[in-house]
Amino acid sequence: MAAEGTYPPLFTLKPVDDDIWIVDGPEIDFYRMDFPTRMTVVRLSSGDLWLHSPIAFDADLLAKLQALGAIRHLIAPNWIHYAHIQDWADAVPAAETWVAPGVRERAKDRDVRLRADHLLSNDAPPAWSGDLDQMIVPGSHIHREAVFFHKKSHSLILTDLIENFEPSKLPWHMRLFTKVAGNQDPDGSMPRDMRLVFDKPKLRRAIGRMIAWEPQRILLAHGRWYPENAVAELKRAFRFLDP
Repeated sequence: MAAEGTYPPLFTLKPVDDDIWIVDGPEIDFYRMDFPTRMTVVRLSSGDLWLHSPIAFDADLLAKLQALGAIRHLIAPNWIHYAHIQDWADAVPAAETWVAPGVRERAKDRDVRLRADHLLSNDAPPAWSGDLDQMIVPGSHIHREAVFFHKKSHSLILTDLIENFEPSKLPWHMRLFTKVAGNQDPDGSMPRDMRLVFDKPKLRRAIGRMIAWEPQRILLAHGRWYPENAVAELKRAFRFLDP
């Protein structure tokens, strides 16, 4: 049975648009708080699959994915979202792993086995440059997040730059915490503690580039995602950057 704070059905491909799906996973314990998890799956024009922030490995889900195409790319978009990359890499040895700056160092510090084949950068590699735009949003030397835009579906794919926890799915202490942190629906945003590590002018330019992509929706790793009005949601969530 799915935990109360998750988004059932879990380990199930949920279509977003042509060639893009989300898959909701179980909660993870992050500093003694339960966070729901979500993976985004893109089928590239080559027919290969691209998995963003893979959730916990599940053999049945693997079979469903392989029915769509060959899993070729496993994406760890920031220093927190790499926990399940190795399990998927072990199950699909032909897949390449791509990690954001800081992920390798984090795994090494925690003595976690991680195969990190490639470092993500501001330029999309040839394997998916026709399907996805990307950039690295710089924060501290620790937190840098890779952000992606699926051109065909006009979907912006974020990880922790916006979190949007729904109060009805939270225990009382997390309702209080997320309210204070500024990442609670309907006004989900970047957590206030995370804002401290970002240079405002650089972050403002990054948000400007996201807006220039003209996304129609925003897919999130944690909480309710935004199926429409993406530009308005970006402006709302990052209004703390206004002069």
